[in-house]
Amino acid sequence: MACTKKPCNNAIALTSEQKIILSAMAATSSPLACKEIAQAAGLDSKAVSSKMQGLQTMGYIDSPARCRYAITDAGKQVVTNI
Repeated sequence: MACTKKPCNNAIALTSEQKIILSAMAATSSPLACKEIAQAAGLDSKAVSSKMQGLQTMGYIDSPARCRYAITDAGKQVVTNI
């Protein structure tokens, strides 16, 4: 069953890069740009950028402003279960 527009609580479906991204985002309190997330996660900014849409579709991140991303409560819950 596909996850669409709401958290599916299925951390197993996450890639290792997505888990790293969520963990890095959980350590911040304000929305970040992909470049900032990449720096915090120790990943390439292009790799981070390519993962953001999937995380947003799963409901783990939100984009409160153009090109800025914040972790959602569902995303924080996934991080605590990793």
